[in-house]
Amino acid sequence: CTCKSWCDLIGCLSFVSAHLNRNVTKHAHVYLLCLHHLNFERPDDIGDPYVKHEFRWSLFSDGTFEQCLKLGHPLGSTEHYVIYGSSNGLVCISDEILNFDSPIHIWNPSVRKFRTTPTSTNINTKFSIVSLQFGFHPGVNDCKAVRVMRTNKGAVAIEVYSLRTDSWKMIEAIPPWLKCTWKHHKGTFFNGVAYNFIEKGPIFSVMSFDSGSEEFEEFIAPDAIFRPMELCMDVYKEQLCLLLDFYPCEEEDMDKVDFWVLQENRWKQLCPFVYPSDYYDGAIGISI
Repeated sequence: CTCKSWCDLIGCLSFVSAHLNRNVTKHAHVYLLCLHHLNFERPDDIGDPYVKHEFRWSLFSDGTFEQCLKLGHPLGSTEHYVIYGSSNGLVCISDEILNFDSPIHIWNPSVRKFRTTPTSTNINTKFSIVSLQFGFHPGVNDCKAVRVMRTNKGAVAIEVYSLRTDSWKMIEAIPPWLKCTWKHHKGTFFNGVAYNFIEKGPIFSVMSFDSGSEEFEEFIAPDAIFRPMELCMDVYKEQLCLLLDFYPCEEEDMDKVDFWVLQENRWKQLCPFVYPSDYYDGAIGISI
């Protein structure tokens, strides 16, 4: 009787939501997902085809940075895979080079369970995948995967996967400012919104797509950002931010990372991070 009542309790949506909100509020059970060489002391070069198969994904403590859990592929595959997002303990993985038929797995490494998304009936060989992002949308209480695609004629298409319904939906209403030639560089997913840094001719901007309301917005990047390299996109204090490691620092033997946050649909530049010149290679994100 106790087992059944406990199962009913922890399986109800209100308990799940309360548990996840508690963890988010207290910043509990937060880990770093890292791709690393089996030998931690070896300089990493993921571009070297001879050592790529020796790289592995692992969970690390965000406080001590100690390795907590090695992550093997849920299907036991030895092929290199990429993590395209994570939220509430779920991880989205797929092939390193995305094709229209690349399998996408939503995986919970803690309980060793996964779900493979169904094959979409909306796309075929005329589509090529540009990006794949995954995360939780608090407004609709659902995990979403967003993939941006191009047709063989250069048109853009966006498809959204819902974990709740286990189905894909093609977005029909594409804004006019996206119906042109553009390059995708990088992105992030936050609060149900997929953000992508894109290049349209001489203009760099951030495209946002709300996976719940299915609305698009565009934010022109700050004038100081004129190239995608040395740029990192992340979230800082519940706000989208851009980190640029390019411009020299006025202090001798020091480098800096310029820093902007998106506030009320406008970019606000904050104080840059200053660090020793030989300290690291670039910004990869922000922790608490």
